[in-house]
Amino acid sequence: MMNTLAAAGLAVTLASSFASAQTNSAFTLSGLVEKASATSVSVRNDDGGTVETYALGQNLIVLQNKVATLADIKPNDFVASAAMTGPDGKLHSTELRIFPEAMRGLGEGQRPMNDARHQTMTNATVTGAVVVNGSNTITVTFANGGKAELILDPGVPVTRIDVADRALVRSGAKVRVQGMREASGAVATRITIQ
Repeated sequence: MMNTLAAAGLAVTLASSFASAQTNSAFTLSGLVEKASATSVSVRNDDGGTVETYALGQNLIVLQNKVATLADIKPNDFVASAAMTGPDGKLHSTELRIFPEAMRGLGEGQRPMNDARHQTMTNATVTGAVVVNGSNTITVTFANGGKAELILDPGVPVTRIDVADRALVRSGAKVRVQGMREASGAVATRITIQ
């Protein structure tokens, strides 16, 4: 009898954990803002044109992407770069994003990306830069002291991400919304103005 009760208790615990894991899932989508208020935002999804409404989280972060150049990359900037291994065996950046100070350390490290191009993602602090054969080479350092080099060939897209005012989340704005789907509904935790 005791084993039956223990097994039943374990089954209920596992079922609750599974249900919780199913309802609390992260989401990311891109689209156009249809309507925005102080408490929610409705976005027409780029993928299918459906409109979804998201509650705005208490700690919502609003960011804005701005076009930048290689000259905007400075020592001590925290950056994220997708890169592919070139014929020379070195990592060549396919895009680079300069993060605001508030995002320093986000995703820090170097790891393979799960994409068809077999890219590597590097998030680290810029510690040096040189120009070699017309390409910028930046050295980045990780919090654990490790280092990596990234080659930024001419034409590589560079974006600066800035913290933005919530008022920019308004009808017609192109956005990327990230958040959590919870039992009570979807909650936006980060909105990036594109």
